Amino acid sequence: MSRLTHLADVADLDAAIAESRERPVLLFKHSRFCGVSCEALEELHAHIETAPEHTSYKIITVQTHRPVSDAAAQRLGVRHETPQALLLRDGKVIWNASHFRITASELERAISSN
Repeated sequence: MSRLTHLADVADLDAAIAESRERPVLLFKHSRFCGVSCEALEELHAHIETAPEHTSYKIITVQTHRPVSDAAAQRLGVRHETPQALLLRDGKVIWNASHFRITASELERAISSN
């Protein structure tokens, strides 16, 4: 079973933000038609294979869930990019990366140091 959960609507986004008050939540914004985003998704999957169980992983596919993506940018106060990784704690973004900065090792470093 995958540890990467799709956010289908704004209520799912709100639940993920609330969950970040209990444990770290990594939110990944993905574009299916972007090669860089597909590479970043592979890096995310590689990271998840060895990641600690205490972190929750969520994905927003921009093409099919644009309102969720827009709400994430607005609610979290971070300019939209894809691919984009946002690490949430206590309802706030404490780390973010985009494009080629999203690697398995960077995700590990961000989660372990925050």
